Amino acid sequence: MPLTRSFRETVQARAQRDIKFRQALLGEAMQALLDGNLEEGRAALRSCINATIGFEKLGTALGRSPKSLMRMFGSSGNPTAENLLAVIGVLQAKTGVRLQVRAVAHAA
Repeated sequence: MPLTRSFRETVQARAQRDIKFRQALLGEAMQALLDGNLEEGRAALRSCINATIGFEKLGTALGRSPKSLMRMFGSSGNPTAENLLAVIGVLQAKTGVRLQVRAVAHAA
């Protein structure tokens, strides 16, 4: 479902002023990917990109076409590990959010 412009602007404005919100957006995307929910992870990462730096600035930072990046993170996208990690790196730098991975024992 396409987002309305006012909703998108509201999310972008909150992401600009609230680091906890940016952390939650990026953290949700990464957790979904780590849990193997690839479609959900791509969608969450796309939302994070739209809310923070946008595909135009991301494309400039990576030297890639914004449309190509949009396809990578679309519903049928399949970014390579190299592209995925490059995007995560740019998002961390541009949003001020640094991800850390911790091993947690899973209760069986």
